[in-house]
Amino acid sequence: MFFLKKAVIILLGSLLLSIGINLFLVPYEVLDGGIIGIGLISSYIWGFQAGLVIIFVSIPIFLIAWYHYRNYFYNSLHGMLVSSFFIDLLKPLAHLLELPEIFSAVTGGTLIGIGIGIMLRYRTSTGGTDLLAQFISEKTGWNVGLLIFSIDAIIIISGGIFISTETIFLSVIAILFVGIATSCITRKVKPVT
Repeated sequence: MFFLKKAVIILLGSLLLSIGINLFLVPYEVLDGGIIGIGLISSYIWGFQAGLVIIFVSIPIFLIAWYHYRNYFYNSLHGMLVSSFFIDLLKPLAHLLELPEIFSAVTGGTLIGIGIGIMLRYRTSTGGTDLLAQFISEKTGWNVGLLIFSIDAIIIISGGIFISTETIFLSVIAILFVGIATSCITRKVKPVT
């Protein structure tokens, strides 16, 4: 039953993340942060498959996890592979809707944050910088959503330099909502006494 529940969480989280990316971010060349952001940058600039780039760029982080955080390696490998697969599979969704840019960035960021948050809540993730944020959070106690937000900001600024100023603006909005949604989902609720 445990493995079935974990599989459903990975599928649901990956699906929400992929819909958020392809339906809402890709039409306006908006970036998510971290490894997904790197995959999107390579897709926008060179036409590479974002999911495939995510897998290749994640290899060093997964090697670190294999040697130092074996539990995280096993808990995140499936999430990274499934979400990368869905990102490439659902790419045709990019031309389905035509929404205002800011609304698209907010909605996409929220869906991505919910997807990531659901996976983190059940001790799995998409790997990449989410996995890196989990490592740091475990060692420092810092909020995972805030750590993801900080790492993402670096990727967004770097990607915006190569794409456009508008990309930076819309991407900042998107990752702000990724961070908020992830923080809300992963927040520990204290029991009422």
